[in-house]
Amino acid sequence: MKIGIPKEIYKGEKRVAIVPKTVTQLLKDGHKVSIESGAGANAYFPDTEYEQVGAVIVKDVQLLYSGADIIMKIQPPQIEEIEMMKNSSTYIGFLSSVLDSKFLDLMNKKSITSFAMEFIPRISRSQSMDALSSMASIAGYRAALIAAQYLGKFFPLLMTAAGTIPPAKVLIVGAGVAGLQAIATARRLGAKVEAFDTRPAVREQVESLGAQFIEMELVADAETTAGYAKEMTEEFMKKERKIIGERAAQNHVVITTAQLFGKRAPILITEEIVKKMQKGSVIIDLAAEQGGNCEITEPGKNICKHGVTICGVLNLPSTLPIDASAMYSRNITQFFKHLYMADDRNLDFEDKITKSSCVTYNGEIVNDYVSKAIRKGAET
Repeated sequence: MKIGIPKEIYKGEKRVAIVPKTVTQLLKDGHKVSIESGAGANAYFPDTEYEQVGAVIVKDVQLLYSGADIIMKIQPPQIEEIEMMKNSSTYIGFLSSVLDSKFLDLMNKKSITSFAMEFIPRISRSQSMDALSSMASIAGYRAALIAAQYLGKFFPLLMTAAGTIPPAKVLIVGAGVAGLQAIATARRLGAKVEAFDTRPAVREQVESLGAQFIEMELVADAETTAGYAKEMTEEFMKKERKIIGERAAQNHVVITTAQLFGKRAPILITEEIVKKMQKGSVIIDLAAEQGGNCEITEPGKNICKHGVTICGVLNLPSTLPIDASAMYSRNITQFFKHLYMADDRNLDFEDKITKSSCVTYNGEIVNDYVSKAIRKGAET
């Protein structure tokens, strides 16, 4: 199969979907790999490295798209990119942020088969393909470093001639992949860390990293069958905000990671909570791309309000483009191999991973979640 890797055109995106090391694997399997010239430059993978492993460098992006059976990307394609794809080709990459009727109509008009990396179910046999978790781990790591950068005090305990400086106190809200990595990084930096999550299963993981788990009435079914957090009732949310507010006032850093798949992020930190936090405190809102867990977060901006710095961070994985690209490259390659494992290259829609991740096929929307979302949008 002819695989095309275009340069990411999303503003600020430095990653590349396939790194040279992974190209070697694809070529061994008999595929042909074409890379748009400069696609890996921002991730420090020059064209020469791709050429050395056998990839073809294409300078004309139109030729890249029109000549590829498979297009692999990170950021969702723009309309102009879809228009360059040849009919009946396949797209693999992230998709959810652009899934509207206009976008899908064009995909179906060209009979493009599309697979969304974020729809891969979180089951044991798909772990090697789980790009969401890979990128979340990077986001959690970077969040702790950004917090240390903006906080006006040391993270670790320091014994100095000028006296003892106590460690910074860090609260992690949400102990998923990003939250656990934020805990681990903040602990490595010497901070005293505590974490809050509605899922009882994560307590052991939190404590194994040396953080204190904040007690609350836990919800046994706080996860969907796909492994994502469920939306809670407003009554539950009030209790949750009360506990988080009490803990936030005692901490110097709050890192929020709570997101709901396909929906706006829940508001966990109100402006009233921010007012009660210590002056000089920092909030790192990893849910900024979904609107934010903090009521006054401004996505993409760092603001200071009521003496607290609120960082509406976006696309943190792109800030570590070398490792982020390498991790994503392994994820998407394993996914690609899974999709086309049959000798005849036919897709197996009886397989849960293939079925759950496919969005469009044969000119139709075949993903139930996307179909319902489009219908709901049309009704409103």
